[in-house]
Amino acid sequence: MRHRESVSVVICAYTTDRWADLLGAVRSVQEQSAPALETIVVVDHEPDLLGRVRRELPGVVAIPNDQRRGLSGARNCAVRRAGGSIIAFLDDDARADADWLAQLMRAYADSDALGVGGTIEADWLQGRPGWFPAEFDWVVGCSYRGLPETTTNVRNLIGANMSLRREVFELVGGFSTDVGRVGTVPVGCEETDLCIRLRQRRPEATTLLEQRARVRHRVPAGRSRWRYFLRRCFAEGRSKAILAQQLGADDALSAERSYVARTLPRGVVRGVADAVLRRDPAGAQRALAILAGLVMTAAGYITGRVRAPPGGRLAPAREPDGRPRRRARVS
Repeated sequence: MRHRESVSVVICAYTTDRWADLLGAVRSVQEQSAPALETIVVVDHEPDLLGRVRRELPGVVAIPNDQRRGLSGARNCAVRRAGGSIIAFLDDDARADADWLAQLMRAYADSDALGVGGTIEADWLQGRPGWFPAEFDWVVGCSYRGLPETTTNVRNLIGANMSLRREVFELVGGFSTDVGRVGTVPVGCEETDLCIRLRQRRPEATTLLEQRARVRHRVPAGRSRWRYFLRRCFAEGRSKAILAQQLGADDALSAERSYVARTLPRGVVRGVADAVLRRDPAGAQRALAILAGLVMTAAGYITGRVRAPPGGRLAPAREPDGRPRRRARVS
């Protein structure tokens, strides 16, 4: 068990359009039962927003992203500035339960985990669409059906609710700026990339999913439409193609194989059963959405593999210190 742990909470922001959301995220951190050492708000190349944070949120550490524009660069700036032994990340449109940090810290105290993440509940601002399958809640950055229901060592954490020990970044470097979200572009996988690199350097590493550490992630109307759903699935496929080229398909797709083979077929059967047995017309729509999401993700993956140069966008496949990346199977 480690002593005198401290947590720096990082919130990345990029637009004044989400000012109210940012205020809610910061307030939820300030109201934690286990206080954070500091709250760092990183502003992604938006001077007006940075000025407003500094003027109106004096209780936070406000810094600009001085790396490449995007979520990965902003997080890397925060890691460099943070003083905590543990660095927790919260999205600017998410709000943490009052015991969020306490639950994360308890998981660290009870294990040798190098990272701990938690549950991300979707807060649908205009109600959850009947056609949207729970198996695809990852599309809106939330926990989805198919994730473990008990505290479990998982391949990767989800960015809206994750924390990592500082030594992780010392071991593998920061988040890759060649994957991940930039503004509203619906891409991702920067957390997956980092967690896989951690396991490749230290195969015995543990990253826990602790369901009791909960946050609520706001989902606006624009993300509950078919167009966004399909674009996000396609972008995820392309991101996975980059990871497969750089990190090896065994590592990059280890969790996805089980998800496609078990979770999605069960979801289709469930949707059809809801339509036939429960006379729920949206059940058939959910089954169709699962099939459409799978096809679009596969199409994005194939496109990414065909269009990517040898070694992918991240080539050459090396660690920040210049050493070649090692590959290791991730369960």
